[in-house]
Amino acid sequence: MGATGSGKTTFINLASGSNLRVGGGLESCTSSVQMAQAFKLDGRSVTLIDTPGFDDTSKSDSDILHMIAAFLAAGYESGKKLAGVIYLHRISDFRMSGISTRNFTMFRQLCGEKSLKNVVIVTNMWGEVSKEVGDARERELATKEIFFEPALAKGASMKRHSNTPASAYEILRTIVDNHPLALQIQRELVDQKKDISETSAGKELNKEWEKQLEKHQNEMKKIQEEMAGQ
Repeated sequence: MGATGSGKTTFINLASGSNLRVGGGLESCTSSVQMAQAFKLDGRSVTLIDTPGFDDTSKSDSDILHMIAAFLAAGYESGKKLAGVIYLHRISDFRMSGISTRNFTMFRQLCGEKSLKNVVIVTNMWGEVSKEVGDARERELATKEIFFEPALAKGASMKRHSNTPASAYEILRTIVDNHPLALQIQRELVDQKKDISETSAGKELNKEWEKQLEKHQNEMKKIQEEMAGQ
């Protein structure tokens, strides 16, 4: 998982030998949940799943949530649990934007606190920054409460990806032997029979909508006041 353009599909293709379509421009190519071809890693069969980001250019956040939730719920109902979840973030980003923060907030609500020990936050695109800049950004991401620190404190780990198959395999080795855990949204939808709007991720999305609506209303009010004063 991760924001659009964070390198999710490239990572999956590199590790699995798949040919999932990779976006080269501003538009996202991953507009549905995709399963890569299974491959062997140290004798274990591994299947990676690619998901669109919550900032997708062709679908709303609501559509993305429904899509990911339906896929995860169906897998859980058939007895499948994830050994781990990888969240990708570009270290090349000048700052963690509101979109990136929202993506990670939604990610945390999907996973839940109990599953964070099976989460790996992967920073990539290190070749696009100097060592000093990359190290400073990594330190900030890991230690600030508004970024990844709360997830790391709950058991998530943080790794660097150097865009090689060996680097991808090293990251995957940290999760393939995990005890598989159900994600929070799987428990909410399947075990607790909640509607998607009642899940933690659904509530977070509604909260974001309300925030955006209030912002829009305030902007409209300001424009109307300026026009009335002319």
